[in-house]
Amino acid sequence: MKLRHILRALPLVSAGALVAGLALGGCTSAPSERAARTAPSPGWEESAGAPEAAAFMKIRIPEGATEVKGAVRIQPQENVYLLSFVTSEQTARTITEDLRPDHPLAAEGPSSSSLSGDGFKHLDLTPPQELKSVRTTSACPPCTGDSRRRHIQGIEIHIGEVAGDRVRVYLTAY
Repeated sequence: MKLRHILRALPLVSAGALVAGLALGGCTSAPSERAARTAPSPGWEESAGAPEAAAFMKIRIPEGATEVKGAVRIQPQENVYLLSFVTSEQTARTITEDLRPDHPLAAEGPSSSSLSGDGFKHLDLTPPQELKSVRTTSACPPCTGDSRRRHIQGIEIHIGEVAGDRVRVYLTAY
């Protein structure tokens, strides 16, 4: 009797496996000629700089900030906005708090992971992930209910020491 039930269920299991296989196969990233031709290549928006990056992140570049640099990297799925400037330690803390980070700034050694990739090299800056001593955190505006920045999926914040009470702030958002 058990064998009869198994034999009846076998075609259903096979059909289910076939459907699941087709569904999973449809989610793979197999190359497509059409997608390859229509997807824009990553590049830099020539007319965008610090004002555009700051506007996207809904932050004000601090008064008295120096070495202000910004860029927008155009990518197929979402653009990446880079902003960097030198300011006081207190101003950097205030900006970080306003971004509602997921956790406090924490010291970190050199790391290879960053939303910016090597984007800060485009701005003639040492990328924050290559600095010997940098404090870092991240923010997820939709996760914290930050309605000012609900259009931003994530912000990466790096603070690197410059000299005295001055620090370089690196912000990356997408």
